[in-house]
Amino acid sequence: MLKKGDKLYSILTGSCPKCHMESMYENRNPYNPGSLFKMHERCSHCGTKYKMEPSFFYGAMYVSYAVGIAFAVAAFVISFLLLGATLLQTFISIIGTLIVFLPVIIRLSRNIWINFFIHYDREALTQRRASRSAS
Repeated sequence: MLKKGDKLYSILTGSCPKCHMESMYENRNPYNPGSLFKMHERCSHCGTKYKMEPSFFYGAMYVSYAVGIAFAVAAFVISFLLLGATLLQTFISIIGTLIVFLPVIIRLSRNIWINFFIHYDREALTQRRASRSAS
């Protein structure tokens, strides 16, 4: 289902949006609190710079809002409509879901945001290797 070359692959795995060869994050586990925001400066395979400008990922806050709403709606549907919870229990389940999945929401929003601006390039690896061998 997920294969290299698809935007969804890069978004869900957190891999380089240009070559899909390595993770953008120093630690792939979003639940490690010390390294939630720590990213590599560049991709070691294609050389893509992840932080294109200072404050680049501020735009991911807007995406984070939409992703958070999607998680909240999913929690509502599961708890209220499928499990028949009361309104208070549903509210608690929504808040709990957002707290538990906060690191995932942050990473997903960053992945979506960078994939708006950088597109997959099948030739990125061969171009990088050619420039390295020419030097």
